[in-house]
Amino acid sequence: MPLDHYVTLGRSGLRVSPFALGAMTFGEDPGGAGCSVEESEKILAAYLDRGGNFVDTANFYTNGHSERILGDWFAAHPGRREHVVLASKFFANLFPGDPNGGGAGRGSIVAQLDETLRRLRTDYLDLYWLHNWDRHTPIEETMRTLDDLVRAGKIRYIGFSNTPAWLTAQAQTTALLKGWTPLIALQVEYSLLARTVEGELAPLARDQGMALVPWSPLKNGFLSGKYRRGGPVADSARTAFVGGPGEDEYPVIEAVAAVADELGTTSAAVSLAWLRAREGTVVPIVGARRLEHLEDNLAGLDTVLAPEHLRRLDEVSAPDLGYPAPLHGAMRAMLQFAGTTVDGETSGVYPPLLQSDVRY
Repeated sequence: MPLDHYVTLGRSGLRVSPFALGAMTFGEDPGGAGCSVEESEKILAAYLDRGGNFVDTANFYTNGHSERILGDWFAAHPGRREHVVLASKFFANLFPGDPNGGGAGRGSIVAQLDETLRRLRTDYLDLYWLHNWDRHTPIEETMRTLDDLVRAGKIRYIGFSNTPAWLTAQAQTTALLKGWTPLIALQVEYSLLARTVEGELAPLARDQGMALVPWSPLKNGFLSGKYRRGGPVADSARTAFVGGPGEDEYPVIEAVAAVADELGTTSAAVSLAWLRAREGTVVPIVGARRLEHLEDNLAGLDTVLAPEHLRRLDEVSAPDLGYPAPLHGAMRAMLQFAGTTVDGETSGVYPPLLQSDVRY
């Protein structure tokens, strides 16, 4: 599946590449694990030249330098920006000491968007994400402001990132009831090493026709193939910030490596292919500090996992989901369907029902 075989992003008219390009690594500013302007431009150009059209950034990535690099590149290449789905995020406060410099209130959203558009050197965003939950601002204020910005033509679609499922559902319901712009996608942490999204947010997304856009699909590079139990780690700038995998993560890392060996590909490709095989529309964000990292990640578009591979990876990475999720799987099917198969889902029979024919 090449980058120019596009998918529809949620319940919308927006078509995007199956992998988004993440620009979090664009810029060498202190405090990050990024790359030079020159390397950033090479990565961006390579992604776009291969048919990629979905670029994701945020207002605070490398202190705003990420947005500036993107804006300068598009300004230097007239005619390219109009054919790219350009996404950024608001929430982070870039002004120490100013309590209204960030968050999701009306004034802060408008001010953050103006700054983002200035850095990106464009007059609109295709997709604008709420980056985190602002528990100090009513969700109605946030959603009404975003709808106003859509109507003004400054943004075209909206999504949430890193928000609780109950809040996301409240926001979506409010928008639908009031005729405001609804959410079309959720940007979430999701990988073979981070599957708790499957408890609440992923089912919500499927029910509401939202796409999932996973960030850190290789879990800080742990699933890239660089890490081996007891071995040294090379070429990993993020290790200084996030450390290495825990002992409980190595069984998954090793299972991924085994599947990669069988298929003659990389661990990164297998990990990304697994995400693409999940239910619903899933568009992983791939990041890179060097052009070769991008090439390695794009191999995930050419990797097809057999049912046996998917089963092995699903089992070794099965998440421990919090209540009430454990009640919604096999136990729910047993109590609901009583040994029958419905929509392809099998079920058992509640044991006491097998021990007696008596019913009251």
